[in-house]
Amino acid sequence: MATTQQKKAEPKKSQGFQGVRGAIWIIVACFIIAVCIYKFVFGNADNFVGGDPEAAVKNGNLLGTIYKGGIVVPVIQTLLLTVIALSIERFLALRTAFGKSSLTKFVKGIKEALKSGDMDKAQQLCDKQKGSVANVVGATIKKYKEMEATSGIEKEQKVAQIQQAHEEATQLEMPTLQMNMPILATLVTLGTLTGLLGTVTGMIKSFAALAAGGGGDSLALSTGISEALINTAFGILTSWCAVVSYNYFSNKIDKLTYALDEVGYSIAQTYNSTHEA
Repeated sequence: MATTQQKKAEPKKSQGFQGVRGAIWIIVACFIIAVCIYKFVFGNADNFVGGDPEAAVKNGNLLGTIYKGGIVVPVIQTLLLTVIALSIERFLALRTAFGKSSLTKFVKGIKEALKSGDMDKAQQLCDKQKGSVANVVGATIKKYKEMEATSGIEKEQKVAQIQQAHEEATQLEMPTLQMNMPILATLVTLGTLTGLLGTVTGMIKSFAALAAGGGGDSLALSTGISEALINTAFGILTSWCAVVSYNYFSNKIDKLTYALDEVGYSIAQTYNSTHEA
C-alpha cells in the first residue's frame, strides 16, 4: 500500500517543451507587437508627403499604403502573428511528443521486442525514446507485466485491462497534442472575414469622400480601393498560413495516434497469443 502511494506521489519527469496552455497571453503579446509595427513602421513619417501620417502617401510607398488601411490592419496583423507564434509552439510541442528518434523506427523496435517476448527491452526503448508515444507504450507495458503477475482472472479480462490501460494513457496525452489546435482552426476563417471587413469599411470611406467632393475623382477612388484591398491581402495571407499550419499539424497528430493504436493493438495481441487461459 505504501509502495503504491509512493509511486503515485512521484512527480512526472519533464520531457521537454509541453506546449503553452495560456494562449491568451500569446494573443495579447502579438497584439502589442502588431500595434507597435502599425504605429512605428507603417506609420513612420518617412512614408508620407511632408512627414505627416494624415497626409498623402509618397508615390509607390507600400508601408504607407498599408498604414492607410486603417485600424483593421493591426487586428489582422495580430491574427497573422498569432498563427506564426502558435505554429512555432505546436512544432516544438509535437517534436517533444514524437520523442527523440524516428517514430517509425521506435514502433518497429517495439514490435520486434514484442515478437521476441522481451518486455524489458521494450521498456528500455520507451525510456530512451521519451515523448507521448513512449509514455503510452510504457504505461501499457507496465499493465502487461502487472497482468502476468496477476492470477485469478481470465485471460480475456487481462487483455481487456491491458487495452483499457492503453486507452487511458492515450487520453492523458491527447490534450497536449490537441492544445491550441482549435485556435488555429478558428483563425483559418477569422483571417479572411477580418480582411473583408477592412475592405468594406475602406470602400465605404472612399466612396463617402468622393460623394463629399461632389465629383468622380478617379485617382481618389483608385487610391481608396488599393488601401482597402490591403486588408484583403493581409486577411488572405493570414488564412493561408493558418490552413497550412492546421493541416500540417493535424497530419502529424494523426500519424502519432495511428502509431499509438498500432502498438497498443500489438501489445494486447502479444499477450493474447503467448499466454494460456
